[in-house]
Amino acid sequence: MRIVLLGAPGSGKGTQATLLVERLGLPHISTGVLLRDAIKRGTKLGLAVREITEKGELVPDDVMSDLVRERLGRDDVAGGFILDGYPRTLEQAEVLDAILEDLGRPVEVAILIDVDTDQIIKRIELRAQEEGRSDDTVEVLRNRMRVYQEKTAPVADYYASRGLLTQVMGTGSREEVLERILSVLQVGTAS
Repeated sequence: MRIVLLGAPGSGKGTQATLLVERLGLPHISTGVLLRDAIKRGTKLGLAVREITEKGELVPDDVMSDLVRERLGRDDVAGGFILDGYPRTLEQAEVLDAILEDLGRPVEVAILIDVDTDQIIKRIELRAQEEGRSDDTVEVLRNRMRVYQEKTAPVADYYASRGLLTQVMGTGSREEVLERILSVLQVGTAS
């Protein structure tokens, strides 16, 4: 199964991806994790994107596409994957389709985790306290939400127009949201 998780920053994409990995045994591809790892390791890519991510801006499409292309070319994703944090723009969605077409592995489902802005702010503030992420400040969050509305929200329309999008309510416990996603995927319940 080839799954793309969509949603605003703090909507729970990473949390749900982790739970889905446990349930489905598919590799979780998180561009955020890949980028934070590159920054932490001080790689050329990490140094190039550190300033961009700390402002809450999007990393350029060509850089993200190269990162995703390399990751999707690995053998462990042949049986499927859970993609979280990419695509974030219409251009990235089109590039992803081209990458996957070349690999003979098209996206099968895109799931939009829908959470209202007030709930997202609470989640981001909690995450900042628990994880100490430098990109989890109120100022950065406001910018990330603006960027999300302008550039990422239209990606949901892209997948909807192709008949691949399903929206799930992202409020409630982690397990409740997981149950909704599993229902969409028609793989049974987690309990």
